[in-house]
Amino acid sequence: MAYYYTLGSIPHKRHTQFRKPDGNLYAEQLFSTEGFSNDYSLLYHCHPPTEIIRTDHVVDMSPKIAEEKMLKHRSLEGFKIRSEKNYLDSRKPVLVNNDVHITLASPQESMQDFFYKNADADEMIFVHEGSGVLRTMYGDLDFGYGDYLIVPRGTIYQIIFNNSVNRLLIVESFSPIRFPKKYLSKYGQLMEHSPYCERDIRPPKNLSTIDEKGDFLIKTKKKGNLYGIHYAHHPFDVVGWDGCCYPFAFSIHDFEPITGRVHQPPPVHQTFEGNNYVVCSFCPRLFDYHPQAIPAPYNHSNIDSDEMIYYVDGDFMSRKNVTRGMITLHPGGIPHGPHPGAVEKSIGAKETKELAVMVDTFHPLMLTEEALRIENPDYIMSWAE
Repeated sequence: MAYYYTLGSIPHKRHTQFRKPDGNLYAEQLFSTEGFSNDYSLLYHCHPPTEIIRTDHVVDMSPKIAEEKMLKHRSLEGFKIRSEKNYLDSRKPVLVNNDVHITLASPQESMQDFFYKNADADEMIFVHEGSGVLRTMYGDLDFGYGDYLIVPRGTIYQIIFNNSVNRLLIVESFSPIRFPKKYLSKYGQLMEHSPYCERDIRPPKNLSTIDEKGDFLIKTKKKGNLYGIHYAHHPFDVVGWDGCCYPFAFSIHDFEPITGRVHQPPPVHQTFEGNNYVVCSFCPRLFDYHPQAIPAPYNHSNIDSDEMIYYVDGDFMSRKNVTRGMITLHPGGIPHGPHPGAVEKSIGAKETKELAVMVDTFHPLMLTEEALRIENPDYIMSWAE
């Protein structure tokens, strides 16, 4: 979905001889999406990326569903999720369906002795707290507070954190994560009315070719199972690559809000999309400027979608008792809107400092056992006077 980019050394023509200084061939790898029918990149390895030397026992990583069907508003205290040393252990799915898994994570340690590959899903990793480097076979991505890290499925990566306090919101997407079609020209450029442009997209940098032989563990997730696959050479042995399929970073702080004379609907905040869901960024912005405008959102019914909001920072004029890392889920089928008193209170306000990530799914979300452990059961009654 990203624009064409290249890093390192590549041959003049694809699928032609590209030789090392010793005369041996580099190993070309096509990294393609949707078969051979959509975006792709070509990577050139020192060694074939196929040299498996052994495998480990399979571990079941499937979410444990607690409520498959429900019709009430829910709230989760995200910062109460269990912190874990290991990055993969720290990933706790809380809301899931067949299109996306929404996960909270609070890892304490970097990935030092293994690599990770999600063979099922693209990943959107939103960094709420913490900083570090996402290391991939494409190069490095520095990250910090407010960054979206978009990782195409099949990408081998390690995350190196700068400290032990890290909080992440992760969306696993079982379809490719894309820029919204409404922002793109027919040739794929982000257009003038888009709230961000290619200048805001940070591609990988610092491609380091690690030509090492040994035993390298790549923990690979497929169909809810985690497979430990050991390879004979370091997976970051790439000397160069080019194409349009690669991980990138985009900061929520670089999203330019679209405002109007009266309250604007959520689609103006759209940031990414996949099959049957969208991601929106609610950022600090000026409020509506009609002389009789009501800045608070109007009551609305989610007829066709579940609405999940992850609260990052700032004040939220439509909600009481919002905490950092809180998740609210408003399911399709019943209306929701501002808490009592919020509408009158909002009149005359000039701006908001709110920061939040919203995921609207067009198929119902299910709650996991991890979600029930951090739920605020009184939220459903929070509209009562």
